[in-house]
Amino acid sequence: MTAASDARPLTEYFSLSRSTIDDFERDGHTVVRGLASRQEIAAYKDNIDEATMACRWDNRPLEQRDTYGKAFIQSANICQHDPIVAAFVYARRFARVAAELLQCDGVRLYHDQALYKEPGGGFTPWHQDQVYWPLDTNKTITMWMPLVDVPSNIGGMIFADQSWRHGNLGEQVIGDESQAHFETVVQERGFSLSTHGPFSPGDATFHRGWTLHSAPANSTDIMRGVMTIIYFADGTNIGVTDHPARELDLALWLGGAQIGTPATSSSNPLLWHRSWDE
Repeated sequence: MTAASDARPLTEYFSLSRSTIDDFERDGHTVVRGLASRQEIAAYKDNIDEATMACRWDNRPLEQRDTYGKAFIQSANICQHDPIVAAFVYARRFARVAAELLQCDGVRLYHDQALYKEPGGGFTPWHQDQVYWPLDTNKTITMWMPLVDVPSNIGGMIFADQSWRHGNLGEQVIGDESQAHFETVVQERGFSLSTHGPFSPGDATFHRGWTLHSAPANSTDIMRGVMTIIYFADGTNIGVTDHPARELDLALWLGGAQIGTPATSSSNPLLWHRSWDE
């Protein structure tokens, strides 16, 4: 485990180029190289690894899992498991980049999620993240940051360019049904596809909640360790929960708040606001 003194606060300002912001606004995704250094990632990685395995949702052997389960080892809200991990998840540097890409005054935490694609792990089916989220806003964003070197052949994400502009393209959650449905959507709508790999530790992609995406299987012997952090714009209200996944998310990540009330539970702290730097 990492000593607390080794995991330095990730507070320094990271300057985004105008072209990065424009790419995100147009396509609904972008990449930010070197958002954290290799040394900074090394200071947090052991704790994230331990928390991921301690909190994983599915402990069955790979061959016993369904398509969703084979896609990755999934562990959520691991910031609550370890204060070192919490410092990583709450990093002001990351949150400010998320806010600048969304072009909003501040962002709150929705939740974090470790997604480790095992050697021999399956593909991640096409899906839209925001189908799960009962948030009354389109200003949502996920940071996807590898903790290891990720060659192109072990599961960097594939994005459907500009798909976010179409909003909800189907109510399918991740699985065989979403893969079949969205494969047809991609073909029928003629979306161009992009990926940003390969990656070094500390590179990060960012994508909007409605950006359609998937990832290939991991045919190597490398564990693809990735940490994700989901943010939403400060000032967002709780949206409708007219889907079982949204009902569950309301209970898990938003404190069971009432529809139409501000999304400001203790689980959704403000991680950066423009006024903090004025």
